[in-house]
Amino acid sequence: MTEIRFYHAQRSSLEQVLPPILGKALSGGRRVVVRLGDATLVETINNHLWSFSPDSFLPHGAAKDGQAAQQPVWLTDQDENPNQADVLIRVPGTAQDVPAHLADFTLCCDVIDGRLDEEVMAARERWKLYKAAGYQVTYWQQTDKGWEQKA
Repeated sequence: MTEIRFYHAQRSSLEQVLPPILGKALSGGRRVVVRLGDATLVETINNHLWSFSPDSFLPHGAAKDGQAAQQPVWLTDQDENPNQADVLIRVPGTAQDVPAHLADFTLCCDVIDGRLDEEVMAARERWKLYKAAGYQVTYWQQTDKGWEQKA
């Protein structure tokens, strides 16, 4: 069954939080789908991942790039898994539902923007749904020291 991890970002933007999470997943040999809220955000994150650091590279692609099956990280605004990923990253601004293809993944990272009350409330509802469905759910909060598991 899919493991669910909530990442409650309190100090950083999505653009700051996403690259380290992706880097960790890729260093572990995993493939990732990043589910974003809309095509504009897909384009924004796609551009950001090419330029966020001159010292690192995160291989990724989106629909405009094509070749989904060959992309280790796939950016999308759809509920899909075209690169046969085992990790799903759901970010703020995504539809507030539980992904339909959740069982395709061994890990789902549900990123919460702690600066948005409506996002926190929606995450609480997803937490309840995941728990009721029998998923193993953990909660990680961003602190001055990094990510700390709180539940």
